[in-house]
Formats: sequence, structure tokens, C-alpha cells
Amino acid sequence: MAIMITDECINCGACEPECPNTAIYEGGIEWNWSGGTELSEVELEDGTIVDGKDDQTPVSDEFYYIVSGKCTECMGFHEEPQCAAVCPVDCCVPDPDYEETEEELLGKKAWMHNE
Repeated sequence: MAIMITDECINCGACEPECPNTAIYEGGIEWNWSGGTELSEVELEDGTIVDGKDDQTPVSDEFYYIVSGKCTECMGFHEEPQCAAVCPVDCCVPDPDYEETEEELLGKKAWMHNE
């Protein structure tokens, strides 16, 4: 499953530089699919195709957040999610809304990094 940041986040920013997929953003900051990946365009679940560099709406305006579609739990990069390893308040936790197998997470990594 993807990792999420709870509302206990103190906005320290320790997690953001640790993400190999650039899936973590400061609250209120727009994000895009291409940042930290090889994606030039993405087909969304509804069939819409978006340019990888197009800005997307922030998931949170209040605290750091993780884009679940880009989170691989650091699978294929590290042995554990690095955001959770460095978080001083333990607010980087598994997201029950995005359960994925190890195989799915590795597939997502391969897709994002053109492997």
C-alpha cells in the first residue's frame, strides 16, 4: 500500500528529499507526474491523458502530502519507506485506501522510471 502523511505532520520537511519518486510535496504546492520520474504523459483511470508536466491540484493545503499514484513505498530503491524512517513524529503511515502488493509496487516503479 502507498504511504500517507497524517494530520499530525509538523511540516518539518524531512521526508520530502528522501522520496526516490518525488511523491512528497509541501502543503499547498502543486505537483506533477514527471517530477522525479520518466513520465511524459499519464492516462488517468477515467481515460483522460494528461501531460506529465501539467500542474496538479495539491492533495493538502495544510501539511506535507504524498501522491499515492507516485508512491512505491521505496520498493526497488530501499528496504523500507524512507519517509517513515526519517519522520520525527511517525506520521508517515500505510494508506489503507491504496493497498498494493509488492509486485504492483515494483510494476509502478518500472512504469514511472521507464525500466
